Amino acid sequence: MSSQLANEASFEASIPAFFYKQWLVRRKPVPAGTDLSSQVAIITGSNSGLGLEAGRQLLQLGLSHLILAVRSQSRGDKAAEGLRKEFPNADVSIWLLDMCSYDSVITFVEQCKSLPKINMVILNAGLKGGAVFTAVESTGHEYSFQVNYISTALLTILLLPVLKSKHVVGSRQPVLTVVTSDSAYWTSIETPGPILAQLDKAKDYTAMSWYQKAKLLQYFFISKLAVEVNRDDVIVNLANPGLCRGTAFANTGDWSIITTLLFDTFKWINGRSVATGASNYVDAAVVKGEESHGSFVSEWAIRP
Repeated sequence: MSSQLANEASFEASIPAFFYKQWLVRRKPVPAGTDLSSQVAIITGSNSGLGLEAGRQLLQLGLSHLILAVRSQSRGDKAAEGLRKEFPNADVSIWLLDMCSYDSVITFVEQCKSLPKINMVILNAGLKGGAVFTAVESTGHEYSFQVNYISTALLTILLLPVLKSKHVVGSRQPVLTVVTSDSAYWTSIETPGPILAQLDKAKDYTAMSWYQKAKLLQYFFISKLAVEVNRDDVIVNLANPGLCRGTAFANTGDWSIITTLLFDTFKWINGRSVATGASNYVDAAVVKGEESHGSFVSEWAIRP
């Protein structure tokens, strides 16, 4: 992190900064002339919301092949049908991926090896847990933490050599963007002792806290991973959409009716549109270059 970003860090994590960014920082357009023709992109968690909209925006830039990685075949097919009607000249594929299953993650990576090239991957799959701590039977880890951090980290690591091998000489290196959240500013991790074990304790569980901690660990993971990955081979970065209206992030049974009404009202007043939020994905994966390697991209800029 540069000295300038370090100086801005305390403000970025403040409540005033949240409102400043949500209300006053305006969406930056993709540079004129940006052309993604002949390129291939993969987006996970993309049958609806921000992931689907990011795919739409990439297709608007001329993307040739979009792969929607989804858990549900029927929902994926419905999303793809809409995109195919809107962009009849593009190839839109549905690939299955269950982030709660290591076998599914490994199978998905093997499928990626069949592609002639991959220009960008946006790992958007994520969720907020329910009211009660629920562990994934096959792994023993809490459901949302499994998806938001553990399987996301695994998928990232497994994809890196694949992306490197798919780099076409003379073209821009592939980009792997992990979707995160600035809500990670407002949580902490106990550093003494094993970190993952902390997130396996049902007695300390709250859905929002586990979500924030998973996102914070994403920050640590990508910043450390970038040290080991040559930016000339693959660019890895984080993208934050900000608080958005019209997304699935809502009450999952852990909030009272009053809390739900308050949050929904707050989101309606302060939230961005899905299109604006998804444009941060496109900015990180398409517009930003090597300078974003290992960095947090939010509000169309590199942030601390």
